[in-house]
Amino acid sequence: MGHEIIHPEGWAAAKGYANGVTTPDGHLFVGGQIGWTADQVFESHDFIGQMEQALRNILAVVEAAGGGPEHITRLTWFVTDKREYLARQKEVGAAYRRVLGRNFPAMTMVIVAGLVEDEALLEIEATAAIPR
Repeated sequence: MGHEIIHPEGWAAAKGYANGVTTPDGHLFVGGQIGWTADQVFESHDFIGQMEQALRNILAVVEAAGGGPEHITRLTWFVTDKREYLARQKEVGAAYRRVLGRNFPAMTMVIVAGLVEDEALLEIEATAAIPR
């Protein structure tokens, strides 16, 4: 059995990448998710709104692979505005818990000059370990 591409039902086609890939041993690698919807439309131009949507997108990929928030083991955040992130920590925490609950995987944050999608304010990638 080889790798399996994970693509949540109803999502627009990924543009030259996979939203998720599982390995035979249950590791799930979620490609960087940004704050757009399943139709690849930005409904929010606000940092918290995009962050919450990106986390919902990650959760959708994890669930499509048979897991839940408790299976996420790592998040890597790419953020374009360090000051906004730091200024909105309370809102960040509340939005995070709304989507992923009190599951806190290993995390890294990287401040970047920009992202491929000009409207994106952040991108988050994830790793999960889903029991087989």
